[in-house]
Amino acid sequence: MNVTPDLDARFRQTALGEGLVDVRFDTFDSPVGELFVAATNRGLARISYRPEGMEESLARTFGVRVLRSPLDDVRRELDEYFAGKRHEFDLPLDLRVAPFHAEVLRQLALVPYGRTDTYGSLAAKVGRPRAARAVGTVMNRNPIPIVLPCHRIVGANGSLTGYAGGLDVKLRLLQLEGAMLP
Repeated sequence: MNVTPDLDARFRQTALGEGLVDVRFDTFDSPVGELFVAATNRGLARISYRPEGMEESLARTFGVRVLRSPLDDVRRELDEYFAGKRHEFDLPLDLRVAPFHAEVLRQLALVPYGRTDTYGSLAAKVGRPRAARAVGTVMNRNPIPIVLPCHRIVGANGSLTGYAGGLDVKLRLLQLEGAMLP
């Protein structure tokens, strides 16, 4: 059976309109490589630098009704960010994480564009000054990098440390924001 683009678009629109989708996703190229993005009806739920296996992960976390569908609002804001025109994101978020992770991510969201902070400082801000390693684990598992700017968190001595997208991507994002010299 040959499905026309029009029929496919109508199917996707109907599924979304009837509330038959738990989570939708898309992929697109960015200046730091291919990005996998996903959203629920509550908001942006995932950004990943590695699309492999993400559909299954979405199904386990958000529900089995997963549909590929354009996420124009997410793409627009990310494109504006990469063009240097957006310094804050306005996207609603759907964070389904443990309470400690949620608190760390809330504090992370407050780190301004073009600035860096440290794991230890972030730990202190959530009332756990000795939990720098635990904060590092939260950064490593951040479900929405870039929008929740874990790339802005550096080691105590200012060194770049682990990043899910790779240290080269972390450096490029910090350079884009003017927080690091090219």
